[in-house]
Amino acid sequence: MRPPLNGARVVVVNWRDRGHPLAGGAEEYAARMADAMTAAGAQVTFLTARGEGQDRGDGATVRRGGRWTVYFWALLWLLRNRSSVDLVIDCQNGIPFFSPLVVARWTKVVLVVHHVHDAQFAVHFPPWLARIGCWLEGPAARRVYRRAVTVAVSRSTVRAMRERLAWRGRIFVVPNGLDRPPPVDGTRSEQPSLVCLGRLVAHKRVDRLIGIVGALRGRWPGLRLHVIGRGPEEAALRRAAEPFGDAVVVHGYVDDSTKSALLRESWLNVTLSDGEGWGLAVVEAAAHGVPTVCREVDGLRDSVRHDETGWLVPEGGDVGGAVHDALSLLARPDDAEAVADACRAWAARFDWTTSGRMFVSAVSGLLDSTTAGRVGGPAPEEDLCDAL
Repeated sequence: MRPPLNGARVVVVNWRDRGHPLAGGAEEYAARMADAMTAAGAQVTFLTARGEGQDRGDGATVRRGGRWTVYFWALLWLLRNRSSVDLVIDCQNGIPFFSPLVVARWTKVVLVVHHVHDAQFAVHFPPWLARIGCWLEGPAARRVYRRAVTVAVSRSTVRAMRERLAWRGRIFVVPNGLDRPPPVDGTRSEQPSLVCLGRLVAHKRVDRLIGIVGALRGRWPGLRLHVIGRGPEEAALRRAAEPFGDAVVVHGYVDDSTKSALLRESWLNVTLSDGEGWGLAVVEAAAHGVPTVCREVDGLRDSVRHDETGWLVPEGGDVGGAVHDALSLLARPDDAEAVADACRAWAARFDWTTSGRMFVSAVSGLLDSTTAGRVGGPAPEEDLCDAL
């Protein structure tokens, strides 16, 4: 039996690849979907920027440009190779690549959207540049990708695209997967401990969490916070943690075994992110039996089941109070074990093999000339998390 993507020439365009020093969940998703398409018989080229210490790539990975210039180089590469591309997987991380402008008319385009960035532009950029970003993400992208198929990673992203970007095209949901935790030793710490797992960037608000931990130490004297991840805010967060001594430890990047051991020791995962596409780190913590306290924002409201695998704090709510209440509940062994069981059961619903199969099904349906005009696999806007 022929593989479903036998011989298809696919280009995955993402501003970073998994080996980039600032890579996060979006890069993991792109790499996993590329792996799934390769296993299904496609010839996959990954087109991305160069990070510090990375070379120019090889035949399977092409690295050109940096944070901003990657868009120009990617379009130039696609234009030069337009006759040898069957499908472009165009990953939008705030600003899309606008690949439909340069590929051949018969080339199919799938736009991958993790979350809507309109509010985040104002956090990272001056007002004039934020307005340009919102225009590119909204009206410009809506026009250029009007004939493309869109894949979103969560129901929150679909809703945000419909309401905030006025997106009218087809949107299909293919969720993030998850690797099972490695078998490492470790038990929950005797004293309460928090973990914050993810990329260290401004919109994750880790600095505010450090302040909350400082305030909670009066009620929880032995409380500790482990910050795990890398990103442009790492140095600033290390400085912010210094006054708290060993109560706040910014680990930076750690290997999988170390990360798993730290998660197994922790009572509670906390994220104050302004918004996510899904919440890969939240489900990774759940796989270790660790619940999450987070703000009730896009993505996280999908990856956390309120009062079951964690607690969602409404906009303007008291995050510190929610953390205190969660720790009080988790201090009771029976309650802690019940929450841990619910977290592990929830996380067990997600795996990269299933997500990759969904993605391949959609792509193979798009490329199949006998099914032109429709996409196989998931139904439009179905929340596949409920189907797993």
